[in-house]
Amino acid sequence: MPEPTFEPRTTAAASNSTPNALAHGAVPTIVVVGHGMVGQRFLEALADRGLTPAAGGARVVVLREEPRPAYNQVRLTSYFDGRSPEDLSLVEPDFMDRHGIELYVGDPAESVDRTARTVTARSGAVFAYDTLVLATGSYPFVPPVPGKDARGCFVYRTIEDLLAIEEYAKGAVTGAVVGGGLLGLEAAGALKGLGLSTHVVEFAPRLMPVQVDEGGGAALLRTIEDMGLAVHTGVGTQEVLAGADGAVTGMALSDGSSLDVDLVVFSAGVRPRDQLARECGLAVGERGGIVVDEECRTSDPAVFAIGECALAADGRVYGLVAPGYEMALAAAEVIAGGRSAFTGADLSTKLKLLGVDVASFGDAHGSAEGSLDVVYSDARAGVYKKLVMGPDGTLLGGVLVGDAEQYGTLRPMTGTVLPVAPEQLVLPAGAGGPVALGPSALPDEAVICSCHNVTKGAVCEHTTLPEVKKCTKAGTGCGSCLKVIGQLMPPPEDAGLCGCFPYSRSELYEIVRTLEVTSFAALLDSHGREEARGGDGCEVCKPTVGSVIASLAPTVGASGYVLDGEQAALQDTNDHFLANLQRNGSYSIVPRIPGGEITPEKLIVIGEVARDFGLYTKITGGQRIDLFGARVDQLPLIWTRLVDAGFESGHAYGKSLRTVKSCVGQTWCRYGVQDSVRMAIDLELRYRGLRSPHKLKSAVSGCARECAEARGKDFGIIATAQGWNLYVGGNGGATPRHADLLAQDLSDAELVRLIDRFLMFYIRTADRLERTSAWLERIDGGLDHVRDVVVHDSLGLCEELERLMADHVAGYRDEWAETIGDPERLRRFVTFVNAPDAPDPSVRFVPERDQIKPDLELLAGPVLAVRTLEGTAS
Repeated sequence: MPEPTFEPRTTAAASNSTPNALAHGAVPTIVVVGHGMVGQRFLEALADRGLTPAAGGARVVVLREEPRPAYNQVRLTSYFDGRSPEDLSLVEPDFMDRHGIELYVGDPAESVDRTARTVTARSGAVFAYDTLVLATGSYPFVPPVPGKDARGCFVYRTIEDLLAIEEYAKGAVTGAVVGGGLLGLEAAGALKGLGLSTHVVEFAPRLMPVQVDEGGGAALLRTIEDMGLAVHTGVGTQEVLAGADGAVTGMALSDGSSLDVDLVVFSAGVRPRDQLARECGLAVGERGGIVVDEECRTSDPAVFAIGECALAADGRVYGLVAPGYEMALAAAEVIAGGRSAFTGADLSTKLKLLGVDVASFGDAHGSAEGSLDVVYSDARAGVYKKLVMGPDGTLLGGVLVGDAEQYGTLRPMTGTVLPVAPEQLVLPAGAGGPVALGPSALPDEAVICSCHNVTKGAVCEHTTLPEVKKCTKAGTGCGSCLKVIGQLMPPPEDAGLCGCFPYSRSELYEIVRTLEVTSFAALLDSHGREEARGGDGCEVCKPTVGSVIASLAPTVGASGYVLDGEQAALQDTNDHFLANLQRNGSYSIVPRIPGGEITPEKLIVIGEVARDFGLYTKITGGQRIDLFGARVDQLPLIWTRLVDAGFESGHAYGKSLRTVKSCVGQTWCRYGVQDSVRMAIDLELRYRGLRSPHKLKSAVSGCARECAEARGKDFGIIATAQGWNLYVGGNGGATPRHADLLAQDLSDAELVRLIDRFLMFYIRTADRLERTSAWLERIDGGLDHVRDVVVHDSLGLCEELERLMADHVAGYRDEWAETIGDPERLRRFVTFVNAPDAPDPSVRFVPERDQIKPDLELLAGPVLAVRTLEGTAS
């Protein structure tokens, strides 16, 4: 093996000041072609080894085809969830400047002269190199079918691809994705999220044929079809049909059928991007890929290739980021003069596709001689689990669809004998399992983060997740290891809620409930930290304790009205006036509309109130009508009219139940199998006003078509022919999560009983400001533990949980009805205490689309002239 090529070459020196400068001289030059995820990891590895200009090492030049630096392509689809291209960036803002690296974006390499050791960029710039690193990645494979270049055909690879798809989709109705693999299903989810009816066409007989077996593919297919996507497996695309204007109008399939579509995304796999290497005479594989040895050197000792463009020494082209990272580290170490080798990598994968957990690891297809399968399948729940075992009990691999909770522990145990019977790891609660194998069961050499090849031992050298990310990069790739890392972190020395209380929120809840504490002051004086007793508390503990006391008010004998006495001083900003504060100091009014059902008479009242008070009106995603622009002194007047018409508070301002959405159900819809509207109304009226650690949202769908989006809620209900399925722990927002199935085919009474228990157990044990989704992922044992508690009463708490909910239901009073009936309570609704009749002069509006909006110019304030003091410099 030739020696590393990092030593300087003794040719004519040239300045580094211009892109055209030849760098043959005393300072060696490393040219990197490509700046994707692997290219950036290589630059970081160079920096770690002191090979960048800032550390006195080599000149480093990077040529990038895309118009922006490296970003996280693993999470590319999260762009459609609201993440910006900047959010996806992998490059710290000052990384290039800090290390003196020259990055040229939008200027890819066009040719390589290996004799002269130069690279010519598209701009015409010529860069001399001592060491060349090719990190050109891969390109999307587009099947050579007629019409593939029609307007409306796209690939799904870069942010620019996504921007183009997003723009074109604005005029499209139906889309199709060619390819049912990892990226294809992500693309299908993106099209569905853009509002398109979506088809998936996969030539193989099942979805994700590389990662999952037939059983896993079947479970995935059922779940995805239940989401409203049309899946066509075992067929290929024969032709993309286009109209006279050149735009896509349809697709012809190999089985003779056709699809009417106006947008097509090709996601039929990728190919190594090795053209540059071919043209300069480097050895490439028969089926593509730049041939490299274990040190990632090509057939030219001065040239390295890493990532998806490389054909590794084991004869594979790796399409995952983790092997690419390992190759980047190996190449950097060799260039630095050390010894390293890349001989192969783990192909394990875990991801969430269209909200469905899918994972495969090890010998997922059971190809090893003598291997045995341990399988659990639940077609109704969309869950499939398979463990591949060796004859001696060694775990060889597995496939998990619909429930990949154990992936983080099972994958590192591949190649070892499991400490428990394998069937205990796949069976659901109540059927002989599951046994939770925590990370403590893993040996120190077990790899926790496969993206960055970080072991348990390396993780355990640190004490916080941010520290682990910074020092090891674990958790910064696909993110599937974050939960295991969190479980490996030592508990904080002080788990107290804040500087005032040494107890957590759940512990304070138990203290209030058990001792029937009815005031914040009494709790602080009896259970606060010594130095905090007799004080006023802080902005963390006051609203937290206020919420706890409010949720337990009927049980402990406290006032259920949040603005009575001391309780008023504990509330968050919105609770102070029982309304949501808006950006210009005005407030919004959100009357409750249970289940989204409303009479024409009540609609007229809302319209009249909005008209008479000049309010902006908006129908929300929660099936309610929001009224914006009220001054604080107008709130009682508005609510008097609403209460008189039969409305009550929608609690949009509080950490409590917001809405229970519904579709029209079997009453009107020909697909409905249960009365979803009636159930939604019953649930919303039962749980209205329930104070909790965070807001609560719910929905009821009348059939499996899921029009109410119940699986995106804290607790969601989907009708079945036999009753109701209950899902828990979902949410939308910045970090969406599909809810998990807690129980199925429930009667009305069983459903309400389990929701009662679930909500009270959550309120009892969650942390401050913790949504049910985060709570479910954090709590020991996760969903299985919650199911044991609320379904099987494993802790003997269910009777008490039901009693606490019964107390809430019996003790509920509408806060606004109580307010407008009490002159003393009405006194707080003034802008100025010393001038109660004076309106707030800063609350002003301007017209827009026949309504109003805040006067943004007034909010910005006047433009002030800046003058300097006489005699001073300007």
